[in-house]
Amino acid sequence: MKLAGTVIGQFYPGESLLHRADPRMKILASMAFVTTLFLADGYAALSVLAAGIIAATATARVPITWIYRSLKPVLWLILFTLVFQLFLRGGEELARLGPLPIYRQGLYDSAFLAPRLLMLVLSGALLTFTTPPVLLTDALGSLLAPLNRLKLPAYELSLMVTIALRFIPTLLMELERIILAQRARGADIGRGGLVKKARALMPVLIPLFVLSFRHADELALAMESRCWRGGRGRTLRRKLRLTTADVLFGLLVAALLLFSLGLGIL
Repeated sequence: MKLAGTVIGQFYPGESLLHRADPRMKILASMAFVTTLFLADGYAALSVLAAGIIAATATARVPITWIYRSLKPVLWLILFTLVFQLFLRGGEELARLGPLPIYRQGLYDSAFLAPRLLMLVLSGALLTFTTPPVLLTDALGSLLAPLNRLKLPAYELSLMVTIALRFIPTLLMELERIILAQRARGADIGRGGLVKKARALMPVLIPLFVLSFRHADELALAMESRCWRGGRGRTLRRKLRLTTADVLFGLLVAALLLFSLGLGIL
């Protein structure tokens, strides 16, 4: 089980146009892209969205290894979706693989859903790759600010999301260390039947559970020692301001998404 070098939730330093864009605009663009991704119908609309995400990836100048490592954890899910759609979707039967029929509609759905899942993961990865965690917290706090009128802690909610993203790589690395330590002690992890695998995971999950609480306790102590008292009265070192380039970026994304939706309707 190889988990080292994970890039989930990590920031890649850079000076690209996407790095310099306002984080609020990037969050809104990512949310709009994901929404359009599930509303778009047909290969023409999907091709436009694919061209847009490829252009954004090229603009971000993130190494291809980081892109691959961000997509690698969901490749098994995409493969499972392809197989599931091929054999369990009704309609015209194209061929048979032993007792299992392969349907035309299943083949069409598989070819349509796989790129959707890839672009969904890639859009979220580009957001975290090009936005530092501090700016991501400030941007989420700014977008959720209207919730303050409802007596909801907007900044605290945004901070929770950012901390969760930040601790994903840490917990995955801890998980790998625990697995290596258990294997060094002779534990047989990942072999045997379903019941045996479930039992073998207990010596892994319990230390991981304890370590996650330890990290949370250390983070809480660090925040208290710095007199953190929530978002009330907090000032920002870097104030977020929309520039002309940010507005143009938002208009370009909106035009691309509306064009793809229009192709799906036609």
